[in-house]
Amino acid sequence: MSNQTVVLITGASSGVGQSTARLLSQAGYTVFGTSRNSATAEAIPSVEMLALDVRNDGSVSACVSAVLNQVGRIDVLVNNAAYELAGAVEEVSLEEAKAQFETNFFGVVRMVKAVLPSMRQRRRGRIVNVGSFAGVSSIPFMGIYAASKFALEGYTEALSMEVQPFNIRVSITEAGFLNTPMMHNRQTSATRLEDYDPWRQRAFTAFRDQEQKAPGPQLVAETLLKIISSPSPRLRYLVGSQAKSVSRLRWFLPEGLYERGKRSAFRLDDR
Repeated sequence: MSNQTVVLITGASSGVGQSTARLLSQAGYTVFGTSRNSATAEAIPSVEMLALDVRNDGSVSACVSAVLNQVGRIDVLVNNAAYELAGAVEEVSLEEAKAQFETNFFGVVRMVKAVLPSMRQRRRGRIVNVGSFAGVSSIPFMGIYAASKFALEGYTEALSMEVQPFNIRVSITEAGFLNTPMMHNRQTSATRLEDYDPWRQRAFTAFRDQEQKAPGPQLVAETLLKIISSPSPRLRYLVGSQAKSVSRLRWFLPEGLYERGKRSAFRLDDR
């Protein structure tokens, strides 16, 4: 069995997952990437792509078992699979909200439950959850997406404390806006309430403007490499100058002033 660190990355067919798989492979890691349709996923040199639907218990079990049967262990799990659902909170149906959580939150829960037994047995492992700064400071008209990432924050913090006695380290990344394929694949609620139209449109325009000038997925990939290679990784990693600067403002500004700044950033008070 190879001495190379074995990494399993969910959602590796594009964006952050793909960039991370490529970077880690180039750095000498043994990398398994996953995609809901691995047959059509773009090939990444030295990365084996596996089929995985994080919403399905059987698919998760089969994927993790395939890696363990092939190389005997999973040293690092990177939970990256996610999507964005946009729309006013009132517009999002309960079914749409549940689907958002099924991927962004419960998909992580499934993967962690699948890899932890072997990590506990070996008394070592790394779990890195790809969160978002939206899980720290919510975004208007992305409330359900933000809620799924807020849930991931609480889950990650508790998990980190629980598995530390087994020499398993847990971290979460918190990136601001990124220029990735996710911005082109953003889903919107089926219902559109006319009352919200002016504010929703201005917020969506602000999203696009922020994303077009934002850093690409490589920035998160480099952070993930830093976390995985660190002998003592931190729990939380802010990614990008935007997330870091807004985080400082959030802590030091009075709440009302910070909220007014957010409303201005998303053009909610424009006439």
